Amino acid sequence: MLDSLAPLSADADVAALLAARRPGHTLPAELYTGQAAWLADCRIMFGRHWISVGVACDVPEPGDVIALDIGPSSIVILRDDNDELRAFHNVCSHRGAKLVPAGRSVVGKLVCPYHQWTYDLDGTLALAPHMGMDFDRALHHLKPVALRDVGGLLFACLSDDPPADIDDLAAVMEPRLAPYDLHDTRVAFEQDLIEDGNWKLTMENNRECYHCASNHPQLSLSFHAADFGYDPDGLTETERAESDALADAYRRHGEHWQAEGLPYEAVEHTVGHATNFRTQRLIIAGLGESQTPDTRAASSVPLGQAGRPWMGDMHLWGHNSWNHVMSDHAVVIAAYPVAPDKTLVRTKWLVHKDAVEGEDYDLDNLTAVWKATNAEDAHLVSLAHRGVSQMGYRPGPYSRFTERALEDFATWYVERMAANGYGTD
Repeated sequence: MLDSLAPLSADADVAALLAARRPGHTLPAELYTGQAAWLADCRIMFGRHWISVGVACDVPEPGDVIALDIGPSSIVILRDDNDELRAFHNVCSHRGAKLVPAGRSVVGKLVCPYHQWTYDLDGTLALAPHMGMDFDRALHHLKPVALRDVGGLLFACLSDDPPADIDDLAAVMEPRLAPYDLHDTRVAFEQDLIEDGNWKLTMENNRECYHCASNHPQLSLSFHAADFGYDPDGLTETERAESDALADAYRRHGEHWQAEGLPYEAVEHTVGHATNFRTQRLIIAGLGESQTPDTRAASSVPLGQAGRPWMGDMHLWGHNSWNHVMSDHAVVIAAYPVAPDKTLVRTKWLVHKDAVEGEDYDLDNLTAVWKATNAEDAHLVSLAHRGVSQMGYRPGPYSRFTERALEDFATWYVERMAANGYGTD
């Protein structure tokens, strides 16, 4: 288990680094670059908190399995013979062999490749060759992993005592996701990208758009920069007029969304909570339909009952994920720790299950914006990681106008690590 991966002296060093973090500033370097900090993150941030692990349509039929590596751990997510979603630690109960390689598969049962112990899809041990007539198979089932389906987005917690406030996420997001019926979608395309940086740098980069105008030309066509904060005293007359116009647009859109029964207000569930998330319905810039090169809908088949104009971008941040759900498609992105300086960023593009590639949507058009954005972000994260690894690095200040979400994320991170045994008192 993760709890035995680092010696006590390393834990004490991590606690001291957490205590040294200055409010309003980035973290001490070793929290980004150190092996002990990375193992502590795997143990706490990815082992005792709810994390994004995929979508319900990853496993649409009984027998569908997806295996996911999360740092030094691995889980399997499957749909059993009763059409129930389940998750288990990807560890045989015999001698600990990994049951399923990372990725997708279709099985009738889970069979350990080492000694052929065989498990039903509900996790019970069905066959254990040469263990004797008195061997009690009921005592050696697969170890379950807590799994929640929130409107078609899947969250898991590897702890035996998962935070109860996943119910808050469900209460907020299920009504917001309901019009899109993500259970009735399929994965049109999936991309895995390894970023050369620590997972926290990946998440910090995602939490701000300070860098967007100069680094994300395609994404910026569908984003309003003012949505991500600005210094009100530093605006030109033109920028102030644009800001005022956006505020007026949100007032009008808010009235429309309210009349349509579409929740839109910002909800921030970060500092002071175990489960970190933020959500808001954002106006899409340009023609206002979707995050595509021309900001028009990519697919002619809408998601669920979402085929209404001006629904915007139902955005959701989690502590290892970011999601953009639009009327025609959804982009679901999650980050997983691979090493102190390596992070897997997995992106899934979802379309209605009946949408046909080449007829209802063009795959290149569907994926263009976020493929480009992911590549640009990977470059930025690598720059940041190389910088924090240098002797000249010292924690820098966050902008209180454009990087408030980063301050919240860093504060939440330190708070949660302390709550899980990394305090200094």
